[in-house]
Amino acid sequence: MENKRIIQVEEKVPFKLLVPLSIQHMFAMFGASVLVPFVFGINPAVVLFMNGIGTLLFILITKGRAPAYLGSSFAFLAPAGVVISKWGYEYALGGFVVVGFLGCVLAVLIYKFGSDWIDVVLPPAAMGPVVALIGLELAGTAASNAGLTDEVIDIRNVIVFLVTLLVAVLGSVLFRGFLSVIPILIAIIAGYIAALACGIVDFSEVAAAPLFSIPNFSTPKFKWEAIVIIIPVLLVITSEHIGHQIVTSKIVGRDLLKDPGLHRSLFADNFSSMLSGLIGSVPTTTYGENIGVMAMTKVYSVYVIGGAAVLSIICSFIGKMTTLINTIPGPVIGGISFLLYGMIGTSGIRILVESQVDYNKSRNMAMTSVIFVVGLSGITVQFGSIQLSGMVLACVVGMLMGLMFYIFDRLNLTNDRED
Repeated sequence: MENKRIIQVEEKVPFKLLVPLSIQHMFAMFGASVLVPFVFGINPAVVLFMNGIGTLLFILITKGRAPAYLGSSFAFLAPAGVVISKWGYEYALGGFVVVGFLGCVLAVLIYKFGSDWIDVVLPPAAMGPVVALIGLELAGTAASNAGLTDEVIDIRNVIVFLVTLLVAVLGSVLFRGFLSVIPILIAIIAGYIAALACGIVDFSEVAAAPLFSIPNFSTPKFKWEAIVIIIPVLLVITSEHIGHQIVTSKIVGRDLLKDPGLHRSLFADNFSSMLSGLIGSVPTTTYGENIGVMAMTKVYSVYVIGGAAVLSIICSFIGKMTTLINTIPGPVIGGISFLLYGMIGTSGIRILVESQVDYNKSRNMAMTSVIFVVGLSGITVQFGSIQLSGMVLACVVGMLMGLMFYIFDRLNLTNDRED
């Protein structure tokens, strides 16, 4: 490894390297991945279990040709949060199952017709602000988790929040080597230590927890109103998946969109999300952090990724570990969320930049402007018992505008059309 020899996708890795490299991948996803179940108020054990199972399924379905680790998806946070507040987590699970199933259907459609139509339904000028809204909508949640919106603010919460946020920000900028891939995990550990010093951590639950336990599986419930709120996320996660596969292709030096094919990787991703919803976990997605680990180590072997998946499954059965994760104080989660939610918002802006959206074109200016205002204005639209607001409503509006402009183009009615 000293000479950075590239270990390709299908190569086996000696056991003495397999274990530490697999641990690296598990740690890379760990910090961000356990944040999602914390926000949803569920035990992280089932999430760690499904992250591992989902990754192994991904490797199997893609015939071991696409190295990717599946972790908890942030794209569902805002719409699932709405569903959970209204009807409970079981109905959010139902939405996850349906979105996963529709994603599998979408993979078949992409296999038959390609993926260019996604840019028609939700072009970059719409996709960017929709992704940004996922993070911006959650900004208030980060502040409340940190205890910064309480009537009486506890100075201990402020100290822990600032320590966590500062380590996360400075780590993102200053850390080198493998540490540069896990600033979130390091920040959580630093915040936890600060919380211990401030006396706001209760270890009684950890002491009482068994060493080994079975993940708390649960079953979904289905409600049409809840499903409709979550469905618009489908195109967002599809675009995110395509982006990750393109980046991974550049790193490993192979066109993963052709071999094993976008349809296979997208099907595997969504099949894992569907299965996650069926057993009580959160949707999964390919993780940028793990792509970063591959870029740094030059190790692309699916055996290493599979090893990380097995470790995640093992961790899900260690009761004291999952209980310890549950004791992470709100100010620590708030500090991490401040950065992560902001990064999600920035990711939306990044889509606009990388897609080179031309705002000299009236359609792009109008589309981005309307979507941002619809998402942030608090507008709610009611269709019978179905209520749409925030990012979900903005996504629907973006799709309608995209289709409208496409029809106008076909009729030669627009004044900024490229011939």
